[in-house]
Amino acid sequence: MSNVQDKKTKKQKDRAMVYQLDGRPGLSTAVPLGLQHVLAMFTSNLAPILIIAGVCGLSGADTVIMVQCAMFVSGLTTFIQLYPIKFGKNRQVGANLPIVMGTSFAFVPTASAIGAAGGIGVVLGGCLAGSFIEVIMGFFYKYIKRFFPPLVVGCTLVTIGVNLLDVGVDYFAGGAGSVDYGSIKNLSVAFFVLAIVVLLQRFGKGLAKNSAILIGLIAGYILALFLGMVDTSAIKDAAWFGIPLPMQFKLEFQLPAILSFAALFVTSGLETIGNTSGITIAGFDREATEKETSGAILADALGSTTAALFNSLPNTAFGQNAGIVAMTKVVNKWCIATGAFILMISGFFPKLGAIFSAIPNAVLGGAIITVFGMILINGIKMIGKAGFSERNILVMGLTFAFGMGMASHPDAVAQLPSALRFVFSDAVTGTCIVAIIANLLFPMRDTADIEKAKEAMRG
Repeated sequence: MSNVQDKKTKKQKDRAMVYQLDGRPGLSTAVPLGLQHVLAMFTSNLAPILIIAGVCGLSGADTVIMVQCAMFVSGLTTFIQLYPIKFGKNRQVGANLPIVMGTSFAFVPTASAIGAAGGIGVVLGGCLAGSFIEVIMGFFYKYIKRFFPPLVVGCTLVTIGVNLLDVGVDYFAGGAGSVDYGSIKNLSVAFFVLAIVVLLQRFGKGLAKNSAILIGLIAGYILALFLGMVDTSAIKDAAWFGIPLPMQFKLEFQLPAILSFAALFVTSGLETIGNTSGITIAGFDREATEKETSGAILADALGSTTAALFNSLPNTAFGQNAGIVAMTKVVNKWCIATGAFILMISGFFPKLGAIFSAIPNAVLGGAIITVFGMILINGIKMIGKAGFSERNILVMGLTFAFGMGMASHPDAVAQLPSALRFVFSDAVTGTCIVAIIANLLFPMRDTADIEKAKEAMRG
C-alpha cells in the first residue's frame, strides 16, 4: 500500500516540477514533454539543409552528412542554452532557460544565392566568419540593450509570429510547393490533429494535457500511414548508424559572402532576443534579464560557429518551441534536455532521423499552427506592457507600415540603394530596424510613459 502511495506522490511531484525551471522529473514524465519539442521543430530544423543541399548540387550521401550534423549541433547548442558555460562573475554562454535551438530559415535565401554561385564551401565559410558579429552583440549587449526596449522587442515578436503563421498555414495545407497543396486530404488530416490538440488542451489533465502536441502528432502520423501519405522510402534507404564528423567540406572565405551573412546574424541575434523574451514572458511572466539575453545570443553565435564547422547551417532559437512553452507553461530544463538528447542521438542514427522527418507536413501543420499564434500573442502582450500612448502608437504605426509593409512588396523598394533594399527585404529585419530608429527619433517625454517603460523593463 505504501509503495502505491509513494508512486502516486512521485507522480504528483513530477507534474508539479515540470512548471519549475530546475529539478529532475522522472523520465516517464520528461521524455514525452521533451519529445514534443523535438517533433515540433524537426522538419523545420532539416528543411533549410535539404534546400541548400539541393541548390549546391550535393549528392545524397553528402546531404545525409549535413542532416546528421544539423541534428547533432541543434541538440548540443540546446544543452548549452539549458546549462550555460560560465566564465567570470556575470558572463555565461547560454541563457539558463528552456530554449530549443535549430537551423535558421533566415539564412536560406542568401545561402541559396551564394551556394548556387560558389558552392557549399563558400556558404559554410561565410557562415563561420559572419557569426562573429553575433559574438560582439552578445558581449556588448549591456551597452546596446537600450536600443531594444519592450516596444521594439514586442514589435519584432509580432512580426516573427505573423511570419511563422504564414509558415504554419503552408504546413497545414500540405507544404508550400507540394502537388496536393490545399487538398481535402491534407486539410482533413491537419484539422484532425488540430482537434486532438485543442480538445486535450481544453479538457485533458496532467501529462495528457501537457503532451497534447505529441499525442496529436502521433495520432496524425498513424492516420496518415493508413491514408498512404507517409513516404517510407527515406526510412528504408537510411543507414542504421553514422558518426557526424566536422570539416567534411572544404571551407572557402569570400568577403561578399561573409558580409552578407554578418548582416543576417544581426537579424538572428534580434530574433533570439525576441524569442528569449517570449519564453520568459510566457513561462515566468517577466522579461528576460540582461544576463539571460546576452547568454542566449552568445550561445546562438557559438552554435552557429559549431554548425559551420560541422557542415551545417547557422542555429537560432526556435520560435515554435517558445510557442510550446507559452501553450503548456512547461519550463523545466530537464524535460527539454531529454529532447536535446534525442536530437543528438538522432544525429548518430540516420534511420531514426528519417522516421521523424517522414512526418507529413499536414500532420505537423495541424499540431503547430496554434503554437505559432502564441508567439504573436506574446508580442502583443509585451507591447501592452509598454502601453498604447500616442507616442507608442506612432512608433508602432511607422514600424509596421515600413517594416512589414515594405517587406511584403519587394518591387516597391527594388530601385533603392542596396543597403536600404536589404533592410526592407526581410520583414523581421525591417521591423526591428525601423522600430529602433522610430524609438530614437521620438523619445519619451511624458513622465507617465517613462515610468511605464521602466516598469516594463523591470518585468
